[in-house]
Order: sequence, then structure tokens, then C-alpha cells
Amino acid sequence: MKHILQAVALCALTAGAQAQQAPASVPKQIKIVVPFSAGASNDAIARAIAPQLAEQLKTIVIVENRVGAAGVIGSDYVAKSAKDGATLLLTSSTFLTSAATQPRMPYDPVKSFAPVAMVGEGPLVIGVTGTKPYTRLSQVLDAARPSPDVLNYGTAGIGSLAHLATVMMDDAAHVSMTHVPYKGAANAASDMAGGQIDIMLANYSSLAPLVQAGKIKLVATTARQAHPAFPKLEPAAALLPGYSVDIWVGVFAPAGTPPALIERYNQAINQVAKAPETTALLDMDGTVPAAISSADFGARVARDYALWRDVALSHHISVE
Repeated sequence: MKHILQAVALCALTAGAQAQQAPASVPKQIKIVVPFSAGASNDAIARAIAPQLAEQLKTIVIVENRVGAAGVIGSDYVAKSAKDGATLLLTSSTFLTSAATQPRMPYDPVKSFAPVAMVGEGPLVIGVTGTKPYTRLSQVLDAARPSPDVLNYGTAGIGSLAHLATVMMDDAAHVSMTHVPYKGAANAASDMAGGQIDIMLANYSSLAPLVQAGKIKLVATTARQAHPAFPKLEPAAALLPGYSVDIWVGVFAPAGTPPALIERYNQAINQVAKAPETTALLDMDGTVPAAISSADFGARVARDYALWRDVALSHHISVE
């Protein structure tokens, strides 16, 4: 009898070990939801990684755009989807600034999602109008100090990442510039090229054509230190210790998705993010792959959301 019990126990232990080692079951089709329009940078990244993920996971991967409410509609769709790994969200840091500045959200940006992987991250660049003689960030901030609102800055809208990042920069530099919100970064960049606004924080790709045309000058980045993609630009942190802003692109699943599946997706996305097809797109904005664990990504999301929420509340920034 003793030998029989030992044999049963051994079989149970072996079965348990095999279950732990068994790979997570991947759905027959995975849908990556992009909460922004086709052709936007997040959409381009999603469509670049989809076929590579399909190869890594041996399944079908499609991309679907669900646009509206600054990304809220698509994000909410994913939050309420089945927790089986068949529906993912690819979005950027604006996912958190939208949540931080909108008083009524249909989901919690931290509790309603399971962070899967960060595709990449990089700084914003700080551009100034070519109609004024500024060539360094220090010159812009010195010009802003004599009196409040002597200079103005443009963004893609109230509550946008660039809006909150510029407010943080104002606080760090002890200046107060006037916010001029636009419907999109391209419109703001066009007005800065014409001299209607003085300064703007943005993705490099949003300013690149006008920089190359000599109508906008880049004076700094929001990186923590000198960035390899922008070797000639000093980081704002050199002038404003402690100030830095990175924008990231990441993938999320609905909260409650099996951890083993999240881990499998994390490993696959980390591999895909450093592939040439992906880095070619990331390089356009000075973004670099970020092969971190899902747990580390989750910690980053919680930390960033708390930061943007504090900025929004302290400056009464709200989007109704």
C-alpha cells in the first residue's frame, strides 16, 4: 500500500510539473486594437509588429482601429473584452494623460488592464520658432521669466502629453507660458513655423519636415541625459535637474488575462520590438526598444499615471 501511495504521489507531482511547464494556449486569432486613426504612428507600429507576432506565436494577428474620445473608445473596448488573450490594446503614454485629465472615465487605466509589454520609449523634442533668435532652451526660459505669459506654447490639445509635460517644465523653470491648444500637433507646428507660437514639445516626426525646412529649430530634448538619437541636443534636465519626460508605446490586455499568457506575449513582443522592421519605425521618433517584464511595465504605468494625475489636479487641467 505504501508503494502504491508513493507512486500516486509521484504521478501527481510529475503531472503538476508538466502543467507548469506547458506553454500558455494562444488563441487562434489575436486582435490588436489601436485607439487612433489609421496611418498614425501607433497604427504604423501595430501593423509592423502584427505579422512578426503572428510568426512568433504561430497564430493569426490582425489590427483594428477603434477611434474616438482621445483613445478612450478603443481602450474601453479592450477593457471590456474577454480575458482570453484574443484582444490586445496598443497605445502610448497618452493613454494615461487622457485618463488623468478626464473626470469621467469608463475604466481605470491601472486596474482595468494587464500591462503586457513596452514596445519602445523615447523623449520628446523641444522646438522653437525660426522667427526668433533662440538657439538654446536657456534662452527661451530667460525670455519667459521677466513677466508671466510673455511667451506661448502650442500643443495637440488640452490634457495632451505635451501639455502636461510643458506645464511640468514651467514649474521646474519657475516660468509661466501661455498655452495655445490646437486640434493636432501638425497644426501647432505649422503656426510655430510662422511665428504665431514660440515653443512646442512634440514627437520628432511631428516637427521634422519644418525643422528640415529651417522654419523650426530644435533646442533640447526631454530625455534624462544626452540621447543617442539627438546627439547635438542637450537634455532639458541639464538645465532643469530632475525634469524628464519619455513617451512610450506599449501593449495591454484586459485585466484578468492569464499570467502565463501575458508572459508568453511579453517574450514575443520583446523579440519583435528589436527586429529591423520595428526599429525602422521607432527610429523616426528617437524611440528605442524596451525589453522589460510585464511587472516592470505595470509599475511604470502606475507611476506615470500618478505623476500625470498630480500635474492635472494641481493645475486644474480637465477635459470635459
